[in-house]
Amino acid sequence: MTRVRWGRPLAALVLVLTALPAWAGEIVVSLANGGAVLARLPVAEGARWSILWNHSVDGYEVEDIYENRDGAMVLVRSHLPDFGAGLGHIPGRGRQVSDGHGGYWIEDIDEPVPGNAYVLRPGRPAVNHRLRTADTEISLTALAEHARVQIALQPDP
Repeated sequence: MTRVRWGRPLAALVLVLTALPAWAGEIVVSLANGGAVLARLPVAEGARWSILWNHSVDGYEVEDIYENRDGAMVLVRSHLPDFGAGLGHIPGRGRQVSDGHGGYWIEDIDEPVPGNAYVLRPGRPAVNHRLRTADTEISLTALAEHARVQIALQPDP
C-alpha cells in the first residue's frame, strides 16, 4: 500500500493560487455601430480611470471616475467644478461634498455600469471628451468626434 503525502503538493498549490494576479482587464473603446476598436488600455483589479470633458457652456472640466471591482465597471465618484447647466447632485445617489474651490465632489456613488459598458458620443474639440488612466490619456473626440463609441471593461484576451 502506497501512502500519499499531500503536504508539499497542497502547499505548492496554495503558493500558486496566491501568486496569481488580481482580475486583469482592459478598457476597450470601439465604434458602437461597427465595432472597430479605437483603443485598449489595461486596468488591474482596483484600478481607477476617468472620463473627462469640458462643459459645453461654461468650459470647465467635469470628471467621472470609475473603478475595476473584480471585473465590474463601477462609477465611484464625480467632480463638478460648478453648478452649471445639466449638472447637479441627485439626492440618494452618493453624497455631495465641497471640493474647497467652489465646486463639489459626488462621493460614494458606487454604481455598477450595466453590462460593463456604455455608449458615449464624444463632443467637438472644445468639449474634448477624454479617457484617462493612471499613466495614459487619450482624446475620444480626436478618435471619433460625434460618433457613438462604446466604452467597455473586458477581461484580458
